[in-house]
Amino acid sequence: LDTHFLGFEKLGARFEYNASEEFFDVDASHLKGTDILLEEASVTGTANVVMAAVLAKGTTTIYNAACEPYLQQLCKMLNRMGAKISGIKSNLLTIEGVESLGGTEHRLLPDMIEIGSFIGLAAMTESEITIKDVQFAELGIIPNTFARLGIQFELRGDDLYIPAQKHYEIDTFIDGSILTVADAPWPGFTPDLLSIVLVIATQAKGSVLIHQKMFESRLFFVDKLIDMGAQIILCDPHRATVIGLDKKVKLRGIEMTSPDIRAGVSLLIAALSAKGKSVISNIEQIERGYQHIDKRLLALGADIKRI
Repeated sequence: LDTHFLGFEKLGARFEYNASEEFFDVDASHLKGTDILLEEASVTGTANVVMAAVLAKGTTTIYNAACEPYLQQLCKMLNRMGAKISGIKSNLLTIEGVESLGGTEHRLLPDMIEIGSFIGLAAMTESEITIKDVQFAELGIIPNTFARLGIQFELRGDDLYIPAQKHYEIDTFIDGSILTVADAPWPGFTPDLLSIVLVIATQAKGSVLIHQKMFESRLFFVDKLIDMGAQIILCDPHRATVIGLDKKVKLRGIEMTSPDIRAGVSLLIAALSAKGKSVISNIEQIERGYQHIDKRLLALGADIKRI
């Protein structure tokens, strides 16, 4: 939460922490524009500072701002409401404070992480899936990254069609060396889909190095995949090498616990492709980002039951 709090404090907000109640009290009655360098290009951190800055007095400049499509659509919506934000799509935002905002109409973007997750689901289960209204132009390098894993897709209008594939082969670098997939701030590859790429690679032909640069402990779910039969070498807390099985050996069902939202949905995809029954505990982690996931998977033909 530091990025959020420090940004608000730079604008003039005051925080008081009540230790007995474990509660923060925030006074943001006298916000003034200023120059802010965010410690990290946090999407929600940038969004919160932007929303505060549009009604602050004076001009605010945000350096190292996130520029994901979600942040872009927020800035565009605020501008339609009367805000004055420039630098949209870049990491440098300039915001001239206004007295008030008006109403507007806005259509939310689809969740790019869900889109990537369903692409992974189709690949792992050899299923034909059409994902509706994906806003393809806003997906950045996500489709190309999956294409380098050998996953085929076709854009039909604004729908993404993924055909059933019995095999897919991981690309290599030009010199023939092993492909590396790494996360980076937007427009780089989102860290929230690295776990999906990792699980897809377990059944691909070829090998890939997964490099998680932006967050800690995100690869500590690979032991469950190894227990399911995947061939993965955890090089260090940030890197894992996956040797694909080319679907010659299916993963096997096991009992496991979802450690977090991203690892959890990857384990769910692995379980849906595995031979035998899997039981996943702590599914609340998955449901944080995938509403009614069991019902939607049932509609696609999955054999899944909440217990």
